[in-house]
Amino acid sequence: MSQDRTPLGLFVTHRRSLVNYASSIVGDRAQAEDVVQEAWLRFNGASQRRLLEDATGYLYQIVRNLALDGRRRATRERQVIADGDVEAAAGARADAVPTPESVAVYKDEYALVMDALAELPERTRIAFEMHRFGDAKLREIAAFLNISLPLAHRLVADAVQHCKERLGWP
Repeated sequence: MSQDRTPLGLFVTHRRSLVNYASSIVGDRAQAEDVVQEAWLRFNGASQRRLLEDATGYLYQIVRNLALDGRRRATRERQVIADGDVEAAAGARADAVPTPESVAVYKDEYALVMDALAELPERTRIAFEMHRFGDAKLREIAAFLNISLPLAHRLVADAVQHCKERLGWP
């Protein structure tokens, strides 16, 4: 087998164009280098386990998927940081003593939510509480309740919608 037909040979031959491709997606050459390096690790592992018919196309697909994932992650991080700044600004007032009016409003909302949860079927309430209060993943809820994953998702969504309606939220 010639050097160009091995996974490493294929990677070395296409490395520069892979970096350019990843860079066009993520918009940063250094991040594109990281994407291509991660792609190599995945590609090499996959090529050791099975024969790849279109190895070049597969390598480009790995780079594309990793670059898009990186771009989405960066967008989420920017959003969280921006939201965090708003929270930090609001946190400056967190030390202030709440007004009696705000305490009354929150107590009323809390009572409405508790009443709304009491109205739900048991399975729906359990799914909601596990997800919102226990930070359980949907697959954990599905396993605990012995239901499908889509049904677990629907139960949580139904409970959220019910609580929103009882609070008068859109």
